[in-house]
Amino acid sequence: MAYIRRTKDQMAARVAQDMPEGAYVNLGIGMPTLVANHLPAGLEIILHSENGILGMGPAPAAGEEDFDLINAGKQPVTLMPGGSYFHHTDSFAMMRGGHLDICVLGAFQVSERGDLANWHTGEPGAIPAVGGAMDLAIGAKQTWVMMDLLTKQGQSKVVRECTYPLTGLACVKRIYTDLATLVVSSQGLQLVDCVEGLSHAELEQLVGLSIQA
Repeated sequence: MAYIRRTKDQMAARVAQDMPEGAYVNLGIGMPTLVANHLPAGLEIILHSENGILGMGPAPAAGEEDFDLINAGKQPVTLMPGGSYFHHTDSFAMMRGGHLDICVLGAFQVSERGDLANWHTGEPGAIPAVGGAMDLAIGAKQTWVMMDLLTKQGQSKVVRECTYPLTGLACVKRIYTDLATLVVSSQGLQLVDCVEGLSHAELEQLVGLSIQA
């Protein structure tokens, strides 16, 4: 049976669906920033941006951008009532001090143990850019990853062992992809859901690893 991959916005909505009330959450650069646009109405989630924002809101409407108010990916954002700006140093103190409940990051690879590689592919000429990823991966109480399941070459980004330089060891708890949502546990990878038309067996074949249903 044919299946249709989730769009980036559908992936962001799936991540937002699991956000608990009252959580302090950092959204990493790239796809994770879309989560801000899909948080359920009436649910208090306090968004943090590593460049120094607490209480970040969704993207502004076209023509209403304030280019003095941007996230860590240099995209215009809004500020929720009660939100604040502060120094980069204070922002990193929040990240390193265990004050964030969840961070949502992109990734090049995630191992079945939850090891994260998201800052450098090791390719000659590639520019490494770790930013605050290591601080977030280790400092947040939970690290969630949002990424496409497969590379452009069709290889799984969920792997037995990461081959790229690591960002953090055994830090990833959840993996949200365009084909499936996975939990990383002490017993291995566990399937939460997958797109309609994709069977458990087909998913395991794509990933090349055992996944508990």
